[in-house]
Amino acid sequence: MKYLKILFAVSMVFILCTAATQKKDAPQTVYAFGVAASFTDSVVYFTDIQLLDSGRLTKEGFLVGRELYSYQLKNYVEGGGLQRNSTCMIYFAPSKKKIDKELARMLGKYKKGQGVRLETLSQERFKFTKPQE
Repeated sequence: MKYLKILFAVSMVFILCTAATQKKDAPQTVYAFGVAASFTDSVVYFTDIQLLDSGRLTKEGFLVGRELYSYQLKNYVEGGGLQRNSTCMIYFAPSKKKIDKELARMLGKYKKGQGVRLETLSQERFKFTKPQE
């Protein structure tokens, strides 16, 4: 009986600790930038690094709704007449340091290309918003 009470107390503590650490819907700090490129255009558009207002990462480390963020950039670039048939990508990280490194790496790759012109879309021109789920 004594061991049963101890086992019960330990299991209750474990359950409470596990439940307290699982905040599934809580927004996290997620930084992101987007890239829009087209095979028929020499201009590549980069957004500024932005703090996503309601970004969440899955257990695997993927951004929830990342395809919707990419479509926001695609709609802006194509709808604004900047570029046709663009392929848009979003890069994200939970820390500013990691996303800075990724942006520098991507800019370095595109700067090596002959005849490629880089253009920055500032936050005044384009800002990611919370996607409608």
